[in-house]
Amino acid sequence: MSSRLSKTVLPFVFLSAVSLAACQVDISLGGANTTSSSSGVGGGGDGGGGVGGFLPPTTVSGATTGTGAGGWDWPEYTPDKVDVLFVIDNSGSMADKQEILRLATADLVFNIVNPVCVHPTGEPVDESEQPETGFDACPVGTSRVRNPVHDMHIGVISSSLGGHGSGACSAMTSASNVDMAHLLARSSENSVPNDLPTYQDKGFLVWDPAGSHDPAGDSDVTTLYNKLGAIVEGVGQAGCGFEAPLESMYRFLVDPEPYATLAIQDDIAVPTGVDQTIMTQRRDFLRPDSLVLIVMLSDENDCSIRDEGRNYLVAETSRGFRLWRPRSECASDPNHECCRSCSQQQDGCPVDPACTGPDGVPARLSAAEDPVNLRCWDQKRRFGFDFLYPLERYTEALSWPLVASRVGDLVPNPLFMDPESGTLTRGPQHVIFTGILGVPWQDLARQDASGAPDLAQGLDDQGNPVGGLKSAAELSAPVTGSANDAWDIILGDPANNIPPADPFMIESMNPRSGANPITGDPIVQPSATGWNAINGREYTIPQGSTGDLQYACIFDVEERLCEGTTNSCDCRELIGGEVIDSPLCAPEGMNDPAEPLPRTTTQYKAKAYPGIRELQLLRSLGDQGITGSICPAQTSDPLSENGDYGYTPVIRAVLDRLNASL
Repeated sequence: MSSRLSKTVLPFVFLSAVSLAACQVDISLGGANTTSSSSGVGGGGDGGGGVGGFLPPTTVSGATTGTGAGGWDWPEYTPDKVDVLFVIDNSGSMADKQEILRLATADLVFNIVNPVCVHPTGEPVDESEQPETGFDACPVGTSRVRNPVHDMHIGVISSSLGGHGSGACSAMTSASNVDMAHLLARSSENSVPNDLPTYQDKGFLVWDPAGSHDPAGDSDVTTLYNKLGAIVEGVGQAGCGFEAPLESMYRFLVDPEPYATLAIQDDIAVPTGVDQTIMTQRRDFLRPDSLVLIVMLSDENDCSIRDEGRNYLVAETSRGFRLWRPRSECASDPNHECCRSCSQQQDGCPVDPACTGPDGVPARLSAAEDPVNLRCWDQKRRFGFDFLYPLERYTEALSWPLVASRVGDLVPNPLFMDPESGTLTRGPQHVIFTGILGVPWQDLARQDASGAPDLAQGLDDQGNPVGGLKSAAELSAPVTGSANDAWDIILGDPANNIPPADPFMIESMNPRSGANPITGDPIVQPSATGWNAINGREYTIPQGSTGDLQYACIFDVEERLCEGTTNSCDCRELIGGEVIDSPLCAPEGMNDPAEPLPRTTTQYKAKAYPGIRELQLLRSLGDQGITGSICPAQTSDPLSENGDYGYTPVIRAVLDRLNASL
C-alpha cells in the first residue's frame, strides 16, 4: 500500500485484515491444503478478491466525507466525454446475438453524437428537420434531449480469460480463449494480433469531430459506426466456454494488479507479475472526467473463477477429471455449515458415509453427475463450495473508490480515484452498467393497462412513460397484480436459495413446471403438446452429453443447417441416434412446432440461459444499472414503429438514462 494512502484508509485496512482473517478456512481438495475466504472455499493463496461490507474512511487525501453515496464527497459535474466499453461473450452460439448488437450500435452511436431535437411537448422533430451533426442548432422552438458528445472512446473486450490454471481453454485450441480482457480489434476470431484500424493502434476508437485529440480521431459518424461494427463482428464465438464477463470487465477497468501469468505451484494457482498491456490500454482509454458506459452482452450465467488456490480445478476437463462429492447437507441446504466438499476437512461435522469412496479416499462424482459444461451451475449444492468470485467484488468495483489489491490491502479504484494522488475523479453517478442477458423480455417490459408486457404502449393512462423497458426504480416496484417486484420474478433470492417466481428463470437440467407470473405462459413438457412465446418448450437433454440447461428464452434467427459437429450449432445430429426435440430446431416436414415430434438438424431459433449473477449485480447497482434481454421480441422488422426490433428497447433505455447524465 502506498504511503500516501496509508494514513487516510486505516479504517479500511483494519476491517479488511479482520474480515480476511476471520474467514480463513483450512481445506483439502484431493490432498493439498490451502486457505480461502468464505466466498471462494476452493480458493486461497495470495489472490485478493473483493472485500465486502467496508465503511468509508474519514478522509481521502484531504477530501472530507459528506452526504454523498457511501459517505464520500463524490465529484459533481456533467461530463462532456463518454468512454464506452463493450464486454461481449465470445463463447459458442454467440454469433447471432453479436450481429444483433452490431446493428444496434448504430442507433446508440448516432443518438449519442447527434441527439434528437424535440418540441416542448417531447415530440421529436420531423426527420427532415433533424440537424446533420451535433454541432448544428435545433430548429427554432425545439431543443436536444441531451447534450451532443464530441469526445468519445469506444472499446471492446471479450469474456474469455483462459483456463484459470487448468488445461481447458488454451491458446493452442483457439487464440480467442485467452483474450485476457485486452482490447479487441480483429477481423475474425482467428486474427492475432488485432488487424482492424483503431486510434493510433491503441485498440479503441475515438470520436473527435472537434479535433481535440492529437492527432484527431474520427469525425465522420458513419465511418465510426462501420469501424465499431467490424470490431463487434470480429469478436467471434471461438472463445472459452467458462465465460467470465464480470471478471473481464473488472480486469480491464478496475484491477490494480491484473496478473501477467498464472503459475501452478504445488497445485496452487499463483498470480504473478502485472499485465502491462492492460495497464497501458486502461490508461489510454479511461479518462478521469468521463461518463463510463459499460454494455455487457452474454447468453449464459457468469463464471468468473477465482484466480487463486485450487479454484482452477472447476475448469479442469482433461483425462476424465471429475470433482469430489459434496456432503449430504448440501442437497437440502447449501448454506449449512457442514455443506462442504468431501475432499475438505470435516471438523465439527458428523461422519458422512457418502464421502468415502470404495478405495477409501474422498468420493468423486460420476460423469452423469458432473457434466463438464455445467461446472459453473449451482456450485455450492453440487460440489460443496463456490469457485467463483463473490458478486460484492463487482458491486464495489462500480460504486466504491477503493478495491483490494492482490495481497488484500485496500488501494485506489482506478475507476473513481487517481492512483497517484488519491483524488476522487468521478462518482457512481458517472458509471452506467448495461446488461443484455438471458431473461425473458416479457419480465422486463413495461405493462399496459391490462397488465400485459408492451414495448410499444407500456403504462400510461397517467402511469406514464409509454413503452420500453422498466427502469431500475420500476424493477423494484410491485408488478401489476402481484406483491412481487420484477427482481423477485427474475431472481428470487439466490443467497438464501429462494428460486425466481418465473420458472423460466430457474436453472435446471430437468424440465421445469409452472407458468410465467406476468404473461401466464406455461412451461410445456417435452412429451406434451404445446408452445409458449418465451422458450417454446422444454427439451430432453441427451444422456451422456457434456450437459445443458433448459432455456430462459428463445428467439427467431436465420435458418442454418447443423451438419457435422459444428460446435456453435444447436441442432447437430445426436450420437446414438437419439431424437432431437429442442425448440431451437425446425420441425420435420409440415409438423406443428407444438407437437412433441422429432425435429430436424436445421436451427431456426437461438437461445439464452438465465443470467443470474449478472442480474444480481444489476439489482445491487440500483440506478446505475440498465437491464435488458438478449432474446429480442422480434428480429424480422427493423422498421417497426413499436420499438421492439432487436436490441432497440435496450438502446432506448440507455439513451433515456443518458438524458439525466449528459
